[in-house]
Amino acid sequence: MTKLFGHSVRSHVLLLYLAETVVCFLTVFALIRFGLARDLPPIGSPQGVAFASILALSAGLIAAASGLYQPDAWRRLGRFLLGCAVAAGLLFLVALAALAVIEPGLEGTAHWDALGVMLAGLFAAIMATHLTFAAAIRYGLLHHRIARLGGADGTVASAGQEETENPFVVALATSPEAAAGPRFSPEALRAGRIWAVIADDPSLVPAERRAAWREAGVRLLSTAEFEEQRTNRLDLSHLSPGWTRGLREGRLEQALRRGIDIAGSLALLLLTLPLLLLTALAIRLDSPGPVFYRQERVGKGGRVFTLYKFRSMCRDAEAAGQPRWAGPRDGRVTRVGRLIRLTRIDEIPQAINVLCGHMSLVGPRPERPAFVEQLSRAIPHYDDRAVVRPGITGWAQVNYPYGASVEDARMKLAYDLYYVKHRSLFLDLLILVATVRVVLFQEGSR
Repeated sequence: MTKLFGHSVRSHVLLLYLAETVVCFLTVFALIRFGLARDLPPIGSPQGVAFASILALSAGLIAAASGLYQPDAWRRLGRFLLGCAVAAGLLFLVALAALAVIEPGLEGTAHWDALGVMLAGLFAAIMATHLTFAAAIRYGLLHHRIARLGGADGTVASAGQEETENPFVVALATSPEAAAGPRFSPEALRAGRIWAVIADDPSLVPAERRAAWREAGVRLLSTAEFEEQRTNRLDLSHLSPGWTRGLREGRLEQALRRGIDIAGSLALLLLTLPLLLLTALAIRLDSPGPVFYRQERVGKGGRVFTLYKFRSMCRDAEAAGQPRWAGPRDGRVTRVGRLIRLTRIDEIPQAINVLCGHMSLVGPRPERPAFVEQLSRAIPHYDDRAVVRPGITGWAQVNYPYGASVEDARMKLAYDLYYVKHRSLFLDLLILVATVRVVLFQEGSR
């Protein structure tokens, strides 16, 4: 695991991104250098280097947006090939945009044959890179070996996760009292390629041994810390009252985030304006009722605001006056509503709330006051998610499917509070990239 701006990223994911960047750069270089992609900027020129670099650096982000960085992406051949095709197609669009900037005087279709060859080459490069890493993970070449104090031998796996997809293997397990013994000496741990020692209570390890491990580069983590890094969510049972008081956002980051929110929401509204107009017309023709749906939601600090969405349900969806979670194949959803829910078009008007300062582009999902009251009684620390502005998308939304129960809300809260604790512009970027995947492949929509 590698810490980037407070967020734990698996080392093999970083290695995959770097490898993919290099492979895509070499692919572009080879196709141009050996004349297979003629009419593109020569690789020896500044324009050619810039063109290849832009494609290479974009490859990893686009592959992540296409779902190829999901742990089980390679296990379903159809889904894997579709992800590779989507990634290659998006890189094709990036290539067109890059050429328009690098050589603006060129005719629009002058390079399309060469770009077609480039598209095929990048598809093959992306597929080969991810299959190579999938094989390496399957055969345990990228596993982290850990030692457990008070645990049992085996593989540390998440619920529903195959052992071959899990990067942590327990190589040594014994009682906490044995931490001072020779099996846990720094030399023995280094010889055993131990990445970290996991203990329920690290304070039980002698101070001298802790210092020796630190000098040897061996991490000592509590079980809660390890689970937080492994799953990227918080264990709610280990949170103390008032734990959010120490969380502070600097003024510069606050101003930068607000600027990004304003610029991003304006761009979203302007770029999708034709789509918004067509959607409004379709809603009006499909069923009686208003085009927009206004609903009270709870924002930062527990303040209530009016949220704007396209109406996706019939006009009397809650005629009884009782708030209800949406269920699978919900009969209240209209024909157009089903389509705009699947594609998340109904969420776009929330950009107006971002401009008004009620929401951010990224943050916990804003809930209705009745649900907040119900969930706050049932789930400890539920109100802690209100220390930041809610968002159009968020860490819970891209990591967990649509929730329609108290248990779902509990799991999503674990992700939301992880975001609250480790909030950064870097994590926001990862969430925005993952949101593309969620929208493209209609994950968790109802």
